[in-house]
Amino acid sequence: MDVGVVDLSRLQFALTALYHFLFVPLTLGLSFMLVIMEAIYVMTGRAIWREITRFWGKLFGINFVLGVATGLTMEFEFGTNWSYFSHYVGDIFGAPLAIEGLMAFFLEATMVGLMFFGWDRLSKLGHLIVTFLVALGTNLSAVWILVANGWMQSPTGAAFNPDTMRMEVVDFGAVIFNPIAQAKFVHTVSAGYVCASVFVLGVSAYYLLRGRWTEVARRSMTVAAAFGLASSLSVVVLGDESGYTLTDNQKMKLAAIEAAWHTAPAPAGLTLVGIPDVGERTTHYQVEIPWVLGIIATRSLDKEVTGMSELVLKAQERITSGVIAYDAVQKLKVDPANLAERARFEAHKRDLGYALLLKRHVADPRDASPQLIAATAWDVVPNVPLMFWAFRIMAFIGFYMIALFGLAFALCSLRLHLKTRWFLKMALWSIPLPWIAIELGWILAEIGRQPWAIEGVLPTFLAASTLSRAALWTTIVGFTALYGTMAVIEVRLMLASIRKGPHDHAQEPHVATSVAG
Repeated sequence: MDVGVVDLSRLQFALTALYHFLFVPLTLGLSFMLVIMEAIYVMTGRAIWREITRFWGKLFGINFVLGVATGLTMEFEFGTNWSYFSHYVGDIFGAPLAIEGLMAFFLEATMVGLMFFGWDRLSKLGHLIVTFLVALGTNLSAVWILVANGWMQSPTGAAFNPDTMRMEVVDFGAVIFNPIAQAKFVHTVSAGYVCASVFVLGVSAYYLLRGRWTEVARRSMTVAAAFGLASSLSVVVLGDESGYTLTDNQKMKLAAIEAAWHTAPAPAGLTLVGIPDVGERTTHYQVEIPWVLGIIATRSLDKEVTGMSELVLKAQERITSGVIAYDAVQKLKVDPANLAERARFEAHKRDLGYALLLKRHVADPRDASPQLIAATAWDVVPNVPLMFWAFRIMAFIGFYMIALFGLAFALCSLRLHLKTRWFLKMALWSIPLPWIAIELGWILAEIGRQPWAIEGVLPTFLAASTLSRAALWTTIVGFTALYGTMAVIEVRLMLASIRKGPHDHAQEPHVATSVAG
């Protein structure tokens, strides 16, 4: 496989994912915020809460359309750009995506129309139920997508079948309840809630600074402050749980995040800052907090966090074992009834994927020398500087969100948010930060898994389709132009809707004057 073609396929998929995750987090979070706002309307009967719900619902709808468009393209790319991936693991990976379409997408696609056009045709309670079903469908969609992605990170419940030469499901329950998928779902959804909360908080702050739609803005800000505080705390707590999950399932990713080149004595310290040096395999000028990493990663004071050098040695052993499995598979192709080779394969089958790493360097892994195996073992180390700094920027934004929403909640509780202009400016300028943190989180998840398309099973360079560079560049430019245009259209529509404001609710002049003053 041409490495340049693989890199272009990765670039195209990464760009599509980037566009997709610009829209999805806001959709996830706004859906449940609409449920909260409409529930207040149903319980109080106050017309202003109906207007608040409809206003944020309009912004939800604009964002929803772009999320669907980019998501569909991503699913098609598995067949067009990653055909061997689809052939090799499609029986497992395709099932959660199919369930997502049948269970979640159909639910939200059906109910979203009723939500927008049923205000005057449904009862208050009936419309609230519809809004809840839209939110449920949106979040169920995230469940199944993250089950699929979590399986890519930790491929439980499946095994290679030498008779079909493909991965097959052996325990669908293990696929669904994959520990990585569970941790990713709650962490990712909570991040979406934070994203929506900051968006509502920032837009409300804009209205209060301008002295416009203040009754809508102050109520929206109160909801955003409470929902955002709970969500931001949840993100950090569940992020800690994700770190603990990595200890058992993705040790190399954890070591790369911490730039842990060697196994440190237990309990390991957490590196706050430093300069990872890939050439010398060390971290210069590091500032470390003792014990913290050991407690987070192992929930103990006596267990070690394995370093990259030691993990590379284990990878070298697994490559050697995988070559034996590969040899057995080749002989089973010729003689499927060979019981000795089948037993030999069964003894080494969990390491077959590691032998495939050698195909980047030699056509037949059995021809690899011990020196080549030792050098290839270092391929399992991801981009350490990128992982190191992406995590720290993401974590900083996460703690900043807690401080922002804690302050917002306090000011709203004391009814001081109308007068605290510095805070309103702070909330407005904080709007982009959750998107930055979310994109960095996905960089950690996907770059941290490299060189694997499926962790320990299928290397990324083997998963791509056989396409020409010209075809890939054409689609990359085309998708970038298309989605860039759609993103500009969405931003213009969102800004136009925000400038127009909630059109059905009359503004109280005395409130606007007091805020402007």
